Amino acid sequence: MAAKDIVPRPASTLILTRDSPAGLEVFMTQRTHEAVFMPGFYVFPGGAVDQADGSEELLSYCYGVDEAKANRLLGLEQGGLAYLVAAVRECFEEAGLLLACDRRGRPVRIAGPEDAKVLAALRRRMWAGEITLLDLCRELDVLLDLQRLAFFSHWVTPVGPPRRYDTRFFVAAAPPEQTASCDGEETIAAVWIRPGEALERGRRGQFPLASPTIRTLKALSAFPDTAALLSHARQQRAVEVRRPRFAMGRAGVRLFHEGDPPYAEICKVDPHGTGRASYEILPGVITRLAPTVRRITAPNPSVMTGPGTNTYLIGRDEIAVIDPGPAIEEHVERIVAAGEGRIRWILTTHTHPDHSPAARLLKESTGAEVLGMPAPEGDAVQDREFRPDRIPVHGERLRIDGQTLRVIHTPGHASNHLCFLLEEEGILFSGDHIMQGSTVVINPPDGDMGAYLRSLHALHEEEFSYIAPAHGFLMDRPYQVIDRLISHRLARESKVIAALRQLGPADEDALVKLAYDDVPEVMHPLAKRSLLAHLLKLQEDGEAARDGKRWRLLPSAVA
Repeated sequence: MAAKDIVPRPASTLILTRDSPAGLEVFMTQRTHEAVFMPGFYVFPGGAVDQADGSEELLSYCYGVDEAKANRLLGLEQGGLAYLVAAVRECFEEAGLLLACDRRGRPVRIAGPEDAKVLAALRRRMWAGEITLLDLCRELDVLLDLQRLAFFSHWVTPVGPPRRYDTRFFVAAAPPEQTASCDGEETIAAVWIRPGEALERGRRGQFPLASPTIRTLKALSAFPDTAALLSHARQQRAVEVRRPRFAMGRAGVRLFHEGDPPYAEICKVDPHGTGRASYEILPGVITRLAPTVRRITAPNPSVMTGPGTNTYLIGRDEIAVIDPGPAIEEHVERIVAAGEGRIRWILTTHTHPDHSPAARLLKESTGAEVLGMPAPEGDAVQDREFRPDRIPVHGERLRIDGQTLRVIHTPGHASNHLCFLLEEEGILFSGDHIMQGSTVVINPPDGDMGAYLRSLHALHEEEFSYIAPAHGFLMDRPYQVIDRLISHRLARESKVIAALRQLGPADEDALVKLAYDDVPEVMHPLAKRSLLAHLLKLQEDGEAARDGKRWRLLPSAVA
């Protein structure tokens, strides 16, 4: 069976915790170097859900959680309780800890060395296949204490490894009377360790960790103790499925997670997780983002443009080009070649020099109609040579090869900035209104912070699923992206107000040092432009005023 056809096997992992004077500790074991899956890596106890874990007779020995509750907890229609049972079984087999209670729900206590020997002997017999978990429950007359487990996370192994698992991660406090140890078969070492220490030792190459384990340890390091961790886990309304994805690039195959810059694009381009998507944006390389959407990036990488300016080609039989980019002949030639004589429209989001200058060259080669807003007067950084054949208006719908491209005027970064929404695909071509990995420069006088925030709020009224920026990868969860941008700008505005309040009337040189104290000083000249944009917005809002070169808060903002 090919790797891409492997169906992930249901599995459970149990994160055992205890509190120490140094903070929360977790129990981890090292897998044998002969293991097929993650050999030599440090992991939490866990493994595949066995058929016996869901047997009706064994489920009658469960305490605190029934099948219906387990299904609701895990978001399943059936079989949820078997995941919790598997977690308890794997915990006993791999860590030697038994999460059990009597029929009144009181934890089973290990009274002394003799009880510990009995438990160890039962563990060996289970490993030898002489008894099952059901036999253990009967022999000790105990129930599996499932109420101690809290659902923490959900991971699905990506396509590629020889084994794939659909794994639910649970957390539970380790029984204080029992001693955890490795099993000596599948695992060869065991340790109690603080999550932060495990991560640090992993970075030094002393503690092999797989990617999901690293992510889990990072999440665990946020909790000071077991009580805080369990409280968080029990209060989660929904646990998102984590689906890491492999992708290709010049450095070979790499694994990516939610939140990594290329992740959303990898999922969109390669929905079945075959690993064929690229994690790099390279100049001149054509990337198909949707059936009728392709991207070619200009060879103009920089601090301000990231990997370069993205040019998008929309359509099949008739093609519209969005943001032809800077006037680089090599780039224009690639656009013309990709268009194969079918380019009919050239659209620009705005007239900054990395976006519109190539429109003239592309029109000369194709005869296509140029649409966009001309450069505003008095701004030296704009492309003054841009001459559109037609100026589209806000709300106008352009029919492009049977699809609808709607024009949205989004002033802020530039007064003539337009976004284009491909309605059928739910893709917003955002130009510089929204970029990936960095905030947009708002440079007065043409840049307007108040207009920028109003434009961001207006996008909340639109329906789309992806943002295709002029710089960076395709982004999903667009409304979260927009909310983060708004929150970031408002947080900076609060710092500007605080700086004004602390310094009293002050010039921009003094204010930037305080309001942008989290920005390297070498970047302060650029930060001063953003500061001015915030100050002008506060002036527009009636909260600040300028006296010569000095700014002050008005009484309405001082209160």
